[in-house]
Amino acid sequence: MKRTVLVTGASKGIGKAIAYQLAQDGFTIVVHYHNDKQGAADTQARIEQLGGSARLIQFDVSDRLQCQQAIETDIEQHGAYYGVVNNAGIIRDGAFPALTEHDWNKVIHTDLDSFYNVLHPCVMPMIGLRDGGRIIIISSVSGIAGNRGQVNYSAAKAGVIGASKALALELAKRKITVNCIAPGLIDTGILDMEPIALQEAMRMIPLKRMGQVNEVAGLASYLMSDIAGYVTRQVISINGGMI
Repeated sequence: MKRTVLVTGASKGIGKAIAYQLAQDGFTIVVHYHNDKQGAADTQARIEQLGGSARLIQFDVSDRLQCQQAIETDIEQHGAYYGVVNNAGIIRDGAFPALTEHDWNKVIHTDLDSFYNVLHPCVMPMIGLRDGGRIIIISSVSGIAGNRGQVNYSAAKAGVIGASKALALELAKRKITVNCIAPGLIDTGILDMEPIALQEAMRMIPLKRMGQVNEVAGLASYLMSDIAGYVTRQVISINGGMI
């Protein structure tokens, strides 16, 4: 029986690339989306065109009840997930004095609370498989070093790093690994940066280019694989050597 992996935020960008790659690795992919149903359907169609297996699931990762109901229903119908890639997230950037309560809460609820909202309904069924498991959290360079204008985002992404390290300790005896990927500047096709800001960013990247979504997907592929069974509680940066 094929192992199944849930990928949140799989309608575009890094999540879509990870879904494609893991499908090529032989996993059945549960393609999550919130609002972009067409993007998720495109992901599913592409996977199936390549001979893979995928299905859609819809919920708002910031809504605990939605997550619980959707995930529990899917697991009841199809069985537990071997792996989860918790990728879905948002940004609401701005200098801290101008940061609104709404933008603070929105980012924290989406980027931090989703750790609990998504993973909590998944973990006990995953343990019940008695097959080990893989959990990958997409954090950010901002969660490691902080970033100007991203106090809310940096707080959330640092929070999931701490939560991942703690969860890795709890699940190690079950042979379930928990790791974070911390991307730097990645070209997702929707980059919104002024040329001057992009030039400034390049000065901090020794490789002098943006990363590609398929490079992040390649790292996720490794962490989801059997060969990565001795890798857990790690935060792996993929940032071109960012200084």
